Amino acid sequence: MPPAFAKATGTTVPIHVVSVKDCAAFLNAADSRTRAWAETQGFTGRLGQVCQIPGDKGLAAVLAGYGTDITRMQDRLYLGNLPGALPAGAYRLKGIRGARAEQAALAWLLGSYTFNRYKALEPPAAQLVVPTGVDAARLQEIAAADALARDLINTPTADMGPDDLEEAFRKLAQTQGAGIRVIRGTALLRHNLPMIHAVGRASDQAPRLLDMTWGKAGDPKVTLVGKGVCFDTGGLNLKPVGAMALMKKDMAGAATVLGLARMIMALGLPVRLRVLVPVVENSVSAGAFRPGDVLVSRKGLTVEINSTDAEGRLVLADALTLADEEQPALLICKATLTGAARVALGPDVMPFYCDNDDLSAAIAGAGAAVEDPLWRMPFWTPYEAMIESDIADLDNAPEGGFGGSVTAALFLRRFVENAGDFIHLDIYGWTPKTKPGRLKGGACMGARALLKVLEDRYR
Repeated sequence: MPPAFAKATGTTVPIHVVSVKDCAAFLNAADSRTRAWAETQGFTGRLGQVCQIPGDKGLAAVLAGYGTDITRMQDRLYLGNLPGALPAGAYRLKGIRGARAEQAALAWLLGSYTFNRYKALEPPAAQLVVPTGVDAARLQEIAAADALARDLINTPTADMGPDDLEEAFRKLAQTQGAGIRVIRGTALLRHNLPMIHAVGRASDQAPRLLDMTWGKAGDPKVTLVGKGVCFDTGGLNLKPVGAMALMKKDMAGAATVLGLARMIMALGLPVRLRVLVPVVENSVSAGAFRPGDVLVSRKGLTVEINSTDAEGRLVLADALTLADEEQPALLICKATLTGAARVALGPDVMPFYCDNDDLSAAIAGAGAAVEDPLWRMPFWTPYEAMIESDIADLDNAPEGGFGGSVTAALFLRRFVENAGDFIHLDIYGWTPKTKPGRLKGGACMGARALLKVLEDRYR
């Protein structure tokens, strides 16, 4: 069940949010027990500090450090550490209002997420009473969408293969009143989606394209494309053990696209939404596609396969071509595409590619505003020669390894000509170490930032 707020009834424990600047004045005005406990535990208001004040009948109050400069982007979700640090019960924030209270409330919801599918008991949770003036319904929809994406990513492939991902896709469409079409197996060839078929044909579960539509026909067309590789062995270019360990998350592009789509639909944005997810398992069998093969894409461009482990860009190419044919005003692609992106920016910051300078500034600004950080990378045209093959139009895995995230983005851009604007995000989809508001595991990267971009653009 997605994290939820507590009902504003019964006894609640106050959480006093205290900055370093205001700490001395707060403690001077506090009762003797609070002051003594805070001083004993060395509470100074430092960012992330939590001090529990006991009462005669349980917990009397909590002091939460807010640091010195909470305007810094990386600090805004810091109160998301409280749900995991406090015993079960109902709590109420004190000392912050307005935008800060809203950020804290969202951080609480995001920090309340747990993945308990394989645990016998769900631990009791600390819950927050909605702060005054905060739109609880909106925040709960965002948190529920975030939890959906994280659940999908965290689920092992044995329970989240192509069939299961399709089921989740159908469930979301049904819940939100969206239309859905699925093209599966050899039907992909009849519908001219040959590269999706080639990548997934070796699996026991057939490859497919999931297609969802929602909204009014006359509204601006926004299309989301997400990489749905449910597991990536690397194909015949088999990944080593260490590189294969987290490949259940290779469908994080699809999962985070579904999270964003849920936000858009639940919040009723005035757009004509289309969601396209090519779903495959990149397996090894006699039918697997091979290094040296040349595939013909939906667009008609031919692709030489120099690595079967560079499969994500192949399935995305067919899906992007299909999306582009409809001439959407905005086409967004999300994929766990390259290790090079992690080398460049680490696990927390998402590189994104966009040719529109104004839109790029809006994306970066939105990421900063909602603590969902992105960093613009270039569609560096001089590298176009690197993705071209001697025997085909394109090479799916250029030699040398230089600029791997850039060349992958350039490869995808070759399949987009008619969209008003194109955004590609090379995401990681995983939090390697628990942080406030972000439990270790699947991460719905980029969804909240893109939601803000869409709301600012189309509201």
